[in-house]
Amino acid sequence: MGETTHRICLLPGDGIGPEITHVAVNVLKCIAEKHHVSWEFTTALLGGAAIDETGTALPAETLEAARASDAVLLAAIGGPKWDTTDPDQPRPEQGLLGIRKALGLFANVRPVRIFDALRDASTLKPEFLDGVDMLIVRELTGGLYFGAREREVDVAGAGADGGPGMRAYDTMDYREFEIERIAKVAFDAARGRRNRVHSVDKANVLETSRLWREIVHRVHDAEYGDVELLDQLVDNSAMQLIRDPAQFDVIVTENMFGDILSDEASMLTGSLGMLASASLGEGTALYEPSHGSAPDIAGQGIANPLAMLLSVELMLRHSFGMHEAADQLAAAIDGVLTEGWRTRDIESPDTPEDRVVGTEAMGDLVAETFWAL
Repeated sequence: MGETTHRICLLPGDGIGPEITHVAVNVLKCIAEKHHVSWEFTTALLGGAAIDETGTALPAETLEAARASDAVLLAAIGGPKWDTTDPDQPRPEQGLLGIRKALGLFANVRPVRIFDALRDASTLKPEFLDGVDMLIVRELTGGLYFGAREREVDVAGAGADGGPGMRAYDTMDYREFEIERIAKVAFDAARGRRNRVHSVDKANVLETSRLWREIVHRVHDAEYGDVELLDQLVDNSAMQLIRDPAQFDVIVTENMFGDILSDEASMLTGSLGMLASASLGEGTALYEPSHGSAPDIAGQGIANPLAMLLSVELMLRHSFGMHEAADQLAAAIDGVLTEGWRTRDIESPDTPEDRVVGTEAMGDLVAETFWAL
Protein backbone atom coordinates (compact mmCIF):
# COMPACT_ATOMS: atom_id res chain seq x y z
CA MET A 1 0.00 0.00 0.00
CA GLY A 2 1.36 3.42 -0.95
CA GLU A 3 1.77 6.39 1.32
CA THR A 4 -1.20 8.64 1.97
CA THR A 5 -0.76 12.04 0.33
CA HIS A 6 -2.21 15.18 1.91
CA ARG A 7 -2.41 18.45 -0.01
CA ILE A 8 -1.42 21.55 1.96
CA CYS A 9 -1.84 25.10 0.68
CA LEU A 10 0.91 27.31 2.13
CA LEU A 11 0.23 31.02 2.57
CA PRO A 12 3.53 32.53 3.79
CA GLY A 13 2.13 36.06 3.69
CA ASP A 14 4.19 38.98 4.91
CA GLY A 15 6.95 39.94 7.35
CA ILE A 16 8.27 36.91 9.21
CA GLY A 17 5.74 34.71 7.44
CA PRO A 18 8.10 33.16 4.87
CA GLU A 19 10.68 32.39 7.59
CA ILE A 20 8.31 30.50 9.87
CA THR A 21 6.69 28.79 6.88
CA HIS A 22 10.12 27.43 5.90
CA VAL A 23 10.51 25.98 9.41
CA ALA A 24 7.04 24.45 9.30
CA VAL A 25 7.75 22.75 5.98
CA ASN A 26 11.01 21.28 7.31
CA VAL A 27 9.23 19.88 10.37
CA LEU A 28 6.40 18.54 8.21
CA LYS A 29 8.97 16.69 6.09
CA CYS A 30 10.31 15.09 9.25
CA ILE A 31 6.77 14.11 10.29
CA ALA A 32 6.13 12.62 6.85
CA GLU A 33 9.24 10.46 7.03
CA LYS A 34 8.48 9.17 10.51
CA HIS A 35 4.77 8.53 9.96
CA HIS A 36 4.90 7.33 6.35
CA VAL A 37 2.77 10.00 4.74
CA SER A 38 3.57 12.50 2.05
CA TRP A 39 2.68 16.14 1.57
CA GLU A 40 1.86 17.93 -1.63
CA PHE A 41 2.58 21.64 -1.09
CA THR A 42 1.09 24.52 -3.05
CA THR A 43 2.25 28.06 -2.25
CA ALA A 44 -0.08 31.02 -2.84
CA LEU A 45 -0.31 34.75 -2.14
CA LEU A 46 -2.35 36.43 0.60
CA GLY A 47 -2.26 39.80 2.32
CA GLY A 48 0.31 42.47 1.55
CA ALA A 49 2.36 40.23 -0.71
CA ALA A 50 -0.76 39.60 -2.77
CA ILE A 51 -1.56 43.32 -2.95
CA ASP A 52 1.94 44.05 -4.25
CA GLU A 53 1.73 41.31 -6.85
CA THR A 54 -1.90 41.44 -7.94
CA GLY A 55 -3.52 44.55 -6.45
CA THR A 56 -5.87 42.52 -4.27
CA ALA A 57 -5.37 40.89 -0.84
CA LEU A 58 -7.10 37.66 -1.91
CA PRO A 59 -6.42 36.68 -5.52
CA ALA A 60 -8.84 34.24 -7.14
CA GLU A 61 -5.95 31.83 -7.69
CA THR A 62 -5.29 31.67 -3.95
CA LEU A 63 -8.88 30.81 -3.16
CA GLU A 64 -8.86 28.17 -5.87
CA ALA A 65 -5.67 26.62 -4.42
CA ALA A 66 -7.14 26.64 -0.91
CA ARG A 67 -10.32 24.92 -2.01
CA ALA A 68 -8.33 22.25 -3.86
CA SER A 69 -6.25 21.44 -0.75
CA ASP A 70 -6.89 19.29 2.32
CA ALA A 71 -5.67 22.03 4.67
CA VAL A 72 -4.41 25.61 4.53
CA LEU A 73 -1.40 26.70 6.60
CA LEU A 74 -1.14 30.48 6.92
CA ALA A 75 1.83 32.25 8.50
CA ALA A 76 1.15 35.99 8.95
CA ILE A 77 -0.09 38.98 7.02
CA GLY A 78 0.02 42.77 7.18
CA GLY A 79 2.45 45.51 8.12
CA PRO A 80 2.88 49.29 8.09
CA LYS A 81 3.64 49.25 4.36
CA TRP A 82 -0.03 48.57 3.63
CA ASP A 83 -1.65 50.55 6.46
CA THR A 84 -4.17 53.02 5.11
CA THR A 85 -7.27 54.88 6.22
CA ASP A 86 -8.47 55.16 2.64
CA PRO A 87 -11.55 52.92 2.38
CA ASP A 88 -10.93 52.45 -1.34
CA GLN A 89 -7.44 51.00 -0.93
CA PRO A 90 -6.87 47.25 -0.39
CA ARG A 91 -5.68 46.12 3.05
CA PRO A 92 -4.02 42.80 3.95
CA GLU A 93 -6.68 41.99 6.53
CA GLN A 94 -9.28 41.88 3.76
CA GLY A 95 -7.51 38.79 2.47
CA LEU A 96 -7.77 36.97 5.80
CA LEU A 97 -11.39 37.90 6.40
CA GLY A 98 -12.19 37.08 2.79
CA ILE A 99 -10.67 33.61 2.73
CA ARG A 100 -12.35 32.66 6.00
CA LYS A 101 -15.71 33.79 4.64
CA ALA A 102 -15.22 32.16 1.23
CA LEU A 103 -14.25 28.81 2.78
CA GLY A 104 -17.15 28.93 5.24
CA LEU A 105 -14.82 28.86 8.25
CA PHE A 106 -17.10 30.09 11.02
CA ALA A 107 -15.26 28.74 14.08
CA ASN A 108 -11.83 29.85 15.25
CA VAL A 109 -10.44 27.56 17.94
CA ARG A 110 -7.48 28.79 20.01
CA PRO A 111 -6.02 26.58 22.74
CA VAL A 112 -4.33 28.48 25.56
CA ARG A 113 -1.96 26.21 27.44
CA ILE A 114 0.81 26.94 29.89
CA PHE A 115 4.23 25.46 29.23
CA ASP A 116 5.85 24.99 32.62
CA ALA A 117 9.20 26.03 31.21
CA LEU A 118 7.74 29.41 30.18
CA ARG A 119 5.97 30.36 33.40
CA ASP A 120 8.51 33.11 34.02
CA ALA A 121 7.80 34.59 30.59
CA SER A 122 4.19 35.34 31.51
CA THR A 123 3.34 38.78 32.82
CA LEU A 124 1.31 37.13 35.59
CA LYS A 125 2.81 35.75 38.78
CA PRO A 126 3.41 32.00 38.41
CA GLU A 127 0.85 31.09 41.08
CA PHE A 128 -1.93 32.61 38.94
CA LEU A 129 -1.10 30.19 36.11
CA ASP A 130 -1.81 26.98 38.02
CA GLY A 131 -4.51 25.00 36.23
CA VAL A 132 -4.73 27.30 33.21
CA ASP A 133 -5.87 25.28 30.19
CA MET A 134 -8.58 26.90 28.12
CA LEU A 135 -10.04 26.85 24.63
CA ILE A 136 -11.34 30.05 23.06
CA VAL A 137 -14.03 29.45 20.44
CA ARG A 138 -14.57 32.59 18.38
CA GLU A 139 -17.29 33.10 15.80
CA LEU A 140 -15.54 34.12 12.58
CA THR A 141 -17.90 35.15 9.82
CA GLY A 142 -20.46 37.46 11.44
CA GLY A 143 -20.53 40.48 13.69
CA LEU A 144 -18.95 43.88 13.33
CA TYR A 145 -16.21 42.73 10.95
CA PHE A 146 -18.73 41.66 8.30
CA GLY A 147 -21.68 43.99 8.87
CA ALA A 148 -22.65 46.91 6.67
CA ARG A 149 -20.21 49.83 6.85
CA GLU A 150 -19.89 53.19 5.24
CA ARG A 151 -18.05 56.49 5.42
CA GLU A 152 -20.05 59.57 4.55
CA VAL A 153 -18.87 63.11 3.84
CA ASP A 154 -20.56 66.47 4.16
CA VAL A 155 -22.96 65.16 6.80
CA ALA A 156 -24.78 68.06 8.43
CA GLY A 157 -23.65 68.67 12.00
CA ALA A 158 -20.85 66.09 11.90
CA GLY A 159 -17.97 68.58 11.73
CA ALA A 160 -15.93 69.64 14.73
CA ASP A 161 -17.36 73.14 14.43
CA GLY A 162 -20.93 71.94 14.13
CA GLY A 163 -20.94 72.23 10.37
CA PRO A 164 -20.74 69.50 7.72
CA GLY A 165 -18.22 66.72 8.37
CA MET A 166 -17.48 63.03 8.00
CA ARG A 167 -19.42 60.17 9.55
CA ALA A 168 -18.57 56.47 9.58
CA TYR A 169 -20.43 53.42 10.84
CA ASP A 170 -19.91 49.69 11.18
CA THR A 171 -22.83 47.37 11.87
CA MET A 172 -22.74 44.46 14.30
CA ASP A 173 -25.02 41.90 12.69
CA TYR A 174 -25.79 38.33 13.80
CA ARG A 175 -28.23 35.74 12.56
CA GLU A 176 -29.75 32.94 14.57
CA PHE A 177 -28.03 30.13 12.66
CA GLU A 178 -24.59 31.74 13.09
CA ILE A 179 -24.95 31.75 16.86
CA GLU A 180 -26.43 28.26 17.00
CA ARG A 181 -23.63 26.58 15.07
CA ILE A 182 -20.79 28.23 17.01
CA ALA A 183 -22.51 27.35 20.30
CA LYS A 184 -22.58 23.69 19.26
CA VAL A 185 -18.85 23.78 18.49
CA ALA A 186 -18.18 25.13 21.99
CA PHE A 187 -20.43 22.67 23.79
CA ASP A 188 -19.03 19.71 21.85
CA ALA A 189 -15.50 20.82 22.71
CA ALA A 190 -16.39 21.16 26.39
CA ARG A 191 -17.65 17.59 26.51
CA GLY A 192 -14.14 16.45 25.65
CA ARG A 193 -12.59 18.72 28.26
CA ARG A 194 -13.88 19.84 31.68
CA ASN A 195 -17.52 20.30 30.67
CA ARG A 196 -17.78 24.06 31.28
CA VAL A 197 -18.59 26.86 28.85
CA HIS A 198 -18.40 30.59 29.50
CA SER A 199 -20.53 32.41 26.94
CA VAL A 200 -19.22 35.96 26.64
CA ASP A 201 -21.41 38.82 25.45
CA LYS A 202 -22.49 42.38 26.22
CA ALA A 203 -26.18 41.63 26.78
CA ASN A 204 -26.66 44.59 29.10
CA VAL A 205 -26.12 46.95 26.14
CA LEU A 206 -26.22 45.24 22.74
CA GLU A 207 -29.27 43.69 21.05
CA THR A 208 -27.00 41.29 19.16
CA SER A 209 -25.69 40.07 22.52
CA ARG A 210 -29.20 39.57 23.85
CA LEU A 211 -29.94 37.42 20.81
CA TRP A 212 -26.60 35.65 21.34
CA ARG A 213 -27.48 34.80 24.93
CA GLU A 214 -30.98 33.64 24.04
CA ILE A 215 -29.78 31.29 21.29
CA VAL A 216 -26.85 29.90 23.30
CA HIS A 217 -29.21 29.03 26.15
CA ARG A 218 -31.73 27.48 23.77
CA VAL A 219 -29.05 25.21 22.27
CA HIS A 220 -27.74 24.35 25.72
CA ASP A 221 -31.15 23.47 27.16
CA ALA A 222 -32.13 21.39 24.12
CA GLU A 223 -28.96 19.35 23.62
CA TYR A 224 -26.24 20.05 26.18
CA GLY A 225 -27.80 20.03 29.63
CA ASP A 226 -24.83 18.01 30.91
CA VAL A 227 -22.46 20.95 30.20
CA GLU A 228 -22.19 23.77 32.73
CA LEU A 229 -23.04 27.11 31.08
CA LEU A 230 -22.11 30.47 32.53
CA ASP A 231 -22.88 33.89 31.05
CA GLN A 232 -20.23 36.58 31.40
CA LEU A 233 -20.09 40.16 30.16
CA VAL A 234 -17.08 40.84 27.97
CA ASP A 235 -15.61 43.57 30.16
CA ASN A 236 -15.79 41.23 33.16
CA SER A 237 -14.19 38.46 31.09
CA ALA A 238 -11.28 40.73 30.22
CA MET A 239 -10.71 41.29 33.92
CA GLN A 240 -11.24 37.65 34.92
CA LEU A 241 -8.63 36.45 32.42
CA ILE A 242 -6.08 38.34 34.49
CA ARG A 243 -7.62 37.83 37.94
CA ASP A 244 -8.43 34.11 37.76
CA PRO A 245 -7.68 32.53 34.36
CA ALA A 246 -7.94 28.95 35.67
CA GLN A 247 -11.72 29.31 35.99
CA PHE A 248 -12.10 29.03 32.21
CA ASP A 249 -12.45 25.80 30.28
CA VAL A 250 -14.15 26.81 27.01
CA ILE A 251 -14.96 30.43 26.15
CA VAL A 252 -17.38 31.04 23.29
CA THR A 253 -17.93 34.54 21.98
CA GLU A 254 -18.62 36.67 18.94
CA ASN A 255 -16.07 37.82 16.39
CA MET A 256 -14.64 41.07 17.75
CA PHE A 257 -14.80 40.07 21.41
CA GLY A 258 -12.99 36.84 20.55
CA ASP A 259 -10.33 38.71 18.59
CA ILE A 260 -9.53 40.88 21.59
CA LEU A 261 -9.85 38.29 24.37
CA SER A 262 -7.74 35.67 22.60
CA ASP A 263 -4.86 38.13 22.21
CA GLU A 264 -5.18 39.01 25.89
CA ALA A 265 -5.19 35.32 26.80
CA SER A 266 -2.05 34.74 24.75
CA MET A 267 -0.04 36.73 27.26
CA LEU A 268 -0.82 34.13 29.90
CA THR A 269 1.55 31.91 27.91
CA GLY A 270 4.20 34.64 27.84
CA SER A 271 4.02 35.54 24.17
CA LEU A 272 1.75 35.69 21.15
CA GLY A 273 4.51 33.57 19.65
CA MET A 274 3.11 30.59 21.56
CA LEU A 275 -0.55 30.71 20.50
CA ALA A 276 -1.88 28.67 17.58
CA SER A 277 -5.33 28.59 16.05
CA ALA A 278 -7.56 26.54 13.79
CA SER A 279 -10.36 27.99 11.68
CA LEU A 280 -12.95 25.30 11.03
CA GLY A 281 -16.28 25.07 9.28
CA GLU A 282 -17.75 23.99 5.98
CA GLY A 283 -14.69 24.10 3.69
CA THR A 284 -10.96 23.48 3.85
CA ALA A 285 -9.73 24.23 7.38
CA LEU A 286 -7.16 26.97 7.89
CA TYR A 287 -4.42 26.94 10.52
CA GLU A 288 -2.40 29.96 11.63
CA PRO A 289 -0.39 31.37 14.52
CA SER A 290 -2.17 34.16 16.36
CA HIS A 291 0.71 36.60 16.15
CA GLY A 292 1.23 39.25 13.49
CA SER A 293 3.81 39.58 10.75
CA ALA A 294 6.38 41.38 12.97
CA PRO A 295 7.91 43.39 10.10
CA ASP A 296 10.42 44.98 12.50
CA ILE A 297 12.27 41.66 12.82
CA ALA A 298 11.53 40.20 9.39
CA GLY A 299 14.57 38.78 7.62
CA GLN A 300 16.70 38.69 10.76
CA GLY A 301 16.15 34.99 11.50
CA ILE A 302 15.10 35.61 15.10
CA ALA A 303 11.33 35.09 14.91
CA ASN A 304 9.70 32.49 17.15
CA PRO A 305 8.33 29.65 14.96
CA LEU A 306 6.65 27.73 17.78
CA ALA A 307 3.13 29.12 17.31
CA MET A 308 3.42 28.11 13.65
CA LEU A 309 4.49 24.60 14.69
CA LEU A 310 1.66 24.42 17.22
CA SER A 311 -0.65 25.33 14.34
CA VAL A 312 0.81 22.35 12.47
CA GLU A 313 -0.09 20.26 15.51
CA LEU A 314 -3.72 21.40 15.22
CA MET A 315 -3.66 20.65 11.50
CA LEU A 316 -2.45 17.12 12.13
CA ARG A 317 -5.33 16.57 14.57
CA HIS A 318 -8.27 18.25 12.88
CA SER A 319 -7.58 17.79 9.17
CA PHE A 320 -5.58 14.58 9.00
CA GLY A 321 -6.50 12.61 12.14
CA MET A 322 -2.80 12.08 12.87
CA HIS A 323 -3.15 12.23 16.65
CA GLU A 324 0.00 10.26 17.46
CA ALA A 325 2.12 12.58 15.34
CA ALA A 326 0.39 15.61 16.87
CA ASP A 327 1.09 14.32 20.38
CA GLN A 328 4.74 13.79 19.48
CA LEU A 329 5.05 17.28 18.00
CA ALA A 330 3.52 18.84 21.11
CA ALA A 331 5.86 16.79 23.29
CA ALA A 332 8.85 17.81 21.17
CA ILE A 333 8.04 21.50 21.57
CA ASP A 334 7.60 21.05 25.30
CA GLY A 335 10.87 19.12 25.48
CA VAL A 336 12.84 21.79 23.66
CA LEU A 337 11.50 24.46 26.01
CA THR A 338 12.17 22.31 29.06
CA GLU A 339 15.79 21.98 27.94
CA GLY A 340 16.01 25.76 28.12
CA TRP A 341 16.06 26.69 24.43
CA ARG A 342 14.50 30.07 23.70
CA THR A 343 13.96 32.60 20.95
CA ARG A 344 14.35 36.27 21.82
CA ASP A 345 10.68 36.88 22.53
CA ILE A 346 10.45 34.22 25.23
CA GLU A 347 13.87 34.46 26.86
CA SER A 348 14.09 35.54 30.50
CA PRO A 349 16.89 37.42 32.29
CA ASP A 350 18.15 34.02 33.49
CA THR A 351 18.34 32.45 30.02
CA PRO A 352 21.99 31.64 29.16
CA GLU A 353 23.08 33.39 25.99
CA ASP A 354 24.07 30.09 24.39
CA ARG A 355 20.48 28.85 24.79
CA VAL A 356 18.99 31.70 22.75
CA VAL A 357 18.55 30.55 19.16
CA GLY A 358 17.11 31.82 15.92
CA THR A 359 14.12 30.77 13.88
CA GLU A 360 15.66 27.95 11.88
CA ALA A 361 17.68 26.57 14.79
CA MET A 362 14.55 26.37 16.94
CA GLY A 363 12.80 24.46 14.18
CA ASP A 364 15.74 22.08 13.87
CA LEU A 365 15.69 21.43 17.62
CA VAL A 366 11.99 20.57 17.50
CA ALA A 367 12.51 18.26 14.51
CA GLU A 368 15.41 16.46 16.21
CA THR A 369 13.44 16.01 19.43
CA PHE A 370 10.38 14.84 17.50
CA TRP A 371 12.41 12.22 15.67
CA ALA A 372 13.88 10.90 18.93
CA LEU A 373 10.45 10.32 20.54
